[in-house]
Amino acid sequence: MRTTSRRSAAAAALVLLLCPLAACSSSDNAAPQLNSTTPSVRPEDGTAAVGHRFTPDPTIVDPHPLAFTSWTRLADNRIGVNFQTGNPECFGIDATVTETETQVRVALRGGTRADAVGKMCTMNLVFGTVEITLDAPLRDREVVDVS
Repeated sequence: MRTTSRRSAAAAALVLLLCPLAACSSSDNAAPQLNSTTPSVRPEDGTAAVGHRFTPDPTIVDPHPLAFTSWTRLADNRIGVNFQTGNPECFGIDATVTETETQVRVALRGGTRADAVGKMCTMNLVFGTVEITLDAPLRDREVVDVS
């Protein structure tokens, strides 16, 4: 019986040790994330561009998809796309735009600025805006996130 008791105690201890690890890796309780794998029409934000102005930078290092939350009509052929990212001293964005008759499809990517690789950076959340010039007037086309 002693062997069985020891095995039971060892199994219980193993479960107690592994449960916190499983809880840390679980995504069931994670905060909701914007779905960046499926194109999504984003709402227009009627206010002027509200975030820190970013300029597209194709030299960013380790680019990854970056969903945007809304957009603002700046002129007939210009929009401001609003998103969240890290400190602009270290993080940059790039944008690719594809236009059709019915949609303006925007793919944002975020990454480390090339001149900030290896630099110590603060972990600040920044609301950003990038201005995009369209080939044709926006009119009533949808603005779609395809990041």
